[in-house]
Amino acid sequence: MLKELKEAVFRANIDLVENGLVVHTWGNASGKDPETGLIVIKPSGVKYDLMTPSDMVVIDMDGKVVEGNRKPSTDTPTHLFLYASYASIGGIVHTHSAFATAWAQAGKNIPALGTTHADHYYGEVPCTRKLTEEEIKKNYELNTGKVIVERLGNTDPMAVPSVLVNCHGPFAWGIDVEEAVYNAVALEEIARIAFYTVLLGQKESVDRVLIEKHYRRKHGKGAYYGQKK
Repeated sequence: MLKELKEAVFRANIDLVENGLVVHTWGNASGKDPETGLIVIKPSGVKYDLMTPSDMVVIDMDGKVVEGNRKPSTDTPTHLFLYASYASIGGIVHTHSAFATAWAQAGKNIPALGTTHADHYYGEVPCTRKLTEEEIKKNYELNTGKVIVERLGNTDPMAVPSVLVNCHGPFAWGIDVEEAVYNAVALEEIARIAFYTVLLGQKESVDRVLIEKHYRRKHGKGAYYGQKK
């Protein structure tokens, strides 16, 4: 079942390690099949060097295991809530990558300090509020998804395809799991550059006109970056 998606999700999880975004088992990736609506997600706590595509777990949108002998990621409720909230999302990645997590642990948005940021995000990368004691004790992973959606508000999730969860770490997504990994890699580099920029004394976002220019030349109908398809 869903052999190609299992391969893609497996490869995405390995890519997280190879790009330096994950150590030990600190991360997960999932993908959604657009035809069946089923989700393929990494198994919980399995070492990356021991994983195979057949270890990927197939679940439905209620979190019920449809196929697989492993327990799905503990972050599954977060992934499912994001899929349920945004039809445009086809892949999700969660990591504890160092620089993005540092911003999350500080409870700070990543400001759009330059064109590198604006090429990927239409404004700052937002950080959620802290979860309440009740939200942590009951349905923690589900409530993590809820605060992400709450923080995005009316923002198009594809224009700002990452959110930092306060005191926790980043979640990133895309039209498929490959794009979700791409966005997670971009986020970590942007978080690193922003960290050093702030250390050098610059904290204010660049002018909106520059954000508009750099974002729009790569995204949307008027984009002209790259080659014609």
